[in-house]
Amino acid sequence: MSKILLVDDERDIVEFLQYNLEQKGYEVIVGYDGLEALKKLSENPDLIILDIMMPHLDGYDVYKKIRENEKFKNIPIIFLTAKSGEVDEIKALELGASDYVQKPISPKKLLARVKLNLRKYEKDKTGDESSILEVGPLVIDREKFIVRIDNVETIFPRKEFSLLYFLANNPGRVYNRAELLKEVWGADVFVVDRTVDVHIRKIREKLGKHSDLVETIKGVGYKFKSV
Repeated sequence: MSKILLVDDERDIVEFLQYNLEQKGYEVIVGYDGLEALKKLSENPDLIILDIMMPHLDGYDVYKKIRENEKFKNIPIIFLTAKSGEVDEIKALELGASDYVQKPISPKKLLARVKLNLRKYEKDKTGDESSILEVGPLVIDREKFIVRIDNVETIFPRKEFSLLYFLANNPGRVYNRAELLKEVWGADVFVVDRTVDVHIRKIREKLGKHSDLVETIKGVGYKFKSV
């Protein structure tokens, strides 16, 4: 049974979502503010649903503190918020969030995203493919979520890591944004094409002098250079 940490300062929303999650067999831990969210990590959740606008610490600050903990650096985190607009979505995705869901919530949609993110998390942990990929100056370890660039370890948030691994594991092939969204985020998750561009930009920043390994094919998409 997967354990989910659900954090929102609106108690009626927490009760509503807790009921729907428990009906699907999930164990739900609840919190009502940012500080409480950090305390509840001691209960070892498998996935976190996190509101952005909360007292004491907002969701963005809570997210950063969670990622500082080695034990939870790759746990799926879904932002749950009433805020709308591309700016907030991009901020959440730039931080490395697994998903972003706006209120009012469709329980069916949220459950689908929870299931998808848990499945991807388990797949990443077990590693259906070879766990270590060496390509040019990069060594990518899927099992440990480690990327070494010229033998220097660099931290990549989970989605950036997954996107980099997918492209590097398929060098020379061009993928359009829709294909990358399907392969990395999944067919059941709705995110805008801009999401891919944001993640590619962040990956290139971390690759530094090797940023040209990820090429833009104008009007088509992206590819990893054959090396």
